[in-house]
Amino acid sequence: MKNIFITTLLFLTVVFCSAQEKYVPSQENLTNREWFRDAKFGMFIHWGIYSMLADGEWVLTNKSLNEAEYQKLADGFYPSKFNADEWVRIAKDAGMKYICFTSRHHDGFSMFDTKQSDYNIVKATPFKRDVIKELAEACQKHGLKLFFYYSHIDWHRPDYYPWGRTGRNTGRTPSGTWEDYLKFMDAQLTELLTNYGPIGGIWFDGWWDKPDADWQLERQYTLIHRLQPGCLIGNNHHKAPFEGEDFQMFERDLPGQNKAGYSADAEISALPLESCETMNNTWGYNINDRNFKSTKQLIHTLVGAAGNNANLLLNVGPRPGGDFPEGSVRHLKEIGEWMRTYGETIQGTRAGIIPQQDWGVTTQKGNKLYIHILNLNKTELLLPTTDRKIKSIVCFKDQTPVKYKKTKEGILLQLNEVPTDIDHIVEIIWK
Repeated sequence: MKNIFITTLLFLTVVFCSAQEKYVPSQENLTNREWFRDAKFGMFIHWGIYSMLADGEWVLTNKSLNEAEYQKLADGFYPSKFNADEWVRIAKDAGMKYICFTSRHHDGFSMFDTKQSDYNIVKATPFKRDVIKELAEACQKHGLKLFFYYSHIDWHRPDYYPWGRTGRNTGRTPSGTWEDYLKFMDAQLTELLTNYGPIGGIWFDGWWDKPDADWQLERQYTLIHRLQPGCLIGNNHHKAPFEGEDFQMFERDLPGQNKAGYSADAEISALPLESCETMNNTWGYNINDRNFKSTKQLIHTLVGAAGNNANLLLNVGPRPGGDFPEGSVRHLKEIGEWMRTYGETIQGTRAGIIPQQDWGVTTQKGNKLYIHILNLNKTELLLPTTDRKIKSIVCFKDQTPVKYKKTKEGILLQLNEVPTDIDHIVEIIWK
């Protein structure tokens, strides 16, 4: 009987300790989650020495380049047109609220002044400037939050071993231990979270390269939350969120979709959501990729994300000289013009009570429901909702009244003409 009691006590102790170790976000973190939900629109920036080869950020492994030769790209990396203030102003003018920058991508080159490796923009290039320091200062000046993309993969370091599914053909010779690599990452994350002011979040990528590895994510996440409790953690592992994560991202898809093939196992969580997407077909600069989506397509993606309770993180791949491609600048300017008129129907909203339909989506804020009509070839639209009293229904653009009828099936809008706007928005105010 005594042995049973002791065994039971030990079991309860283990359960209690496990419960105690469960991640509990700080109040600052919870506040930042709501800010994130309100933000709705951010800029992703993929930039590194891979930009010099103008063939995307995966060129090292995709072209089976020799890693030792690839390193020498740093000798000629001098982005004379880089202007952090200009980057941030372009993002702000587009209506974006945050920037997520690639501090270290899969090629292992660090775009900041790290003491953990000489393979970085300050020590290995003639440029000698810490672009992240300048970007952090510009973001603080203009009121945008700064997030850091950080790769779990490293095609450069010999202690990223055993090799993952990628980067096997770059000519590296393994040395060191997996623990050495984990300590290296922890040290770099410590630098990023102590040397550059308040950081909005860490955007991890690469867990999928070695899903069976002992990544020690709990230790890594605990470190981040200890250094900056309000810092949001997301991980592009294409799964449901792991313990300790603060937002969930979907690569090239809206929540609940799997058109890109990355989200089959990514059930939608209750955490803040984000969709990331490119303007053309690639993330890093690719001189041959002129396949830019139209401004209309990009606005529809932004609206679709908001209607699915998610942010849109829209990518720019700067040229090796540090300037944005003209196509990116033009689209961002046009999106910004649209946002100045319609941004209040996107930012600060949540997904509307009517889920996504063939014709579009809805967003809501307080007692206002915004009907975003993206695809409709007739003048009548039935809204499947009947449970609230209506104060008014107007066209958002000019506040002119919209005729409607209440039926058993819902609210039947009677538009003056077939919608031709990029996004024809009808505003319903409830009593």
